[in-house]
Amino acid sequence: IGWQRELLFYRNSEIRRRAGLVNYRLRPDLVLCLHFNAEPWGDPNHPQLVEDNHLHLLVNGAYLPEELELDDERFEMLQKLLSQSFPEESSLAETIAGTMAKTTGLPAYHYTTENGMRVGASGYVYTRNVMATRLYQCPTVYLEPYVMNSREVFARVRAGDYPGTREVAGKRRSNIYAEYVDAVVDGVMEYFKKTRP
Repeated sequence: IGWQRELLFYRNSEIRRRAGLVNYRLRPDLVLCLHFNAEPWGDPNHPQLVEDNHLHLLVNGAYLPEELELDDERFEMLQKLLSQSFPEESSLAETIAGTMAKTTGLPAYHYTTENGMRVGASGYVYTRNVMATRLYQCPTVYLEPYVMNSREVFARVRAGDYPGTREVAGKRRSNIYAEYVDAVVDGVMEYFKKTRP
């Protein structure tokens, strides 16, 4: 019961509340959902770090038949389709994917399940039915770089925010937060310079 209660709060009520703020109060031109990814790490009481580290970005789409059986998801899907945000979302995601791949050097994540479908030419962008990308009534890109429970990323997160560069996890680099921000900002700037000169 406790797990289900948390799931309904964190993955439903809280996201829906945030969507209300985005759609009716903030009304932004676009939303970027900045996340760190994760991989399974075994027994939660004795977690193990993993070697995997990768990057992908999500835009709305790839609805599964069982998801479309739900009235609210069908309605929200139609609202999102009618907003005609997909061309901008996918183009923006492709541009940010390019700057993120160049900055981070991370390989593309590859979905092995049917809930994600690759779009675009970069290999980094997928459509997926994620509540945030479905509910926000503006172009929305969901970023999933860095596997936070990988050995490398864990070391970089532990190193914290620091100026300049230093050697972390065997390589000289800027802190992971600055790297993330710089890559996203470069992608957004490149996209808008290209589409709205």
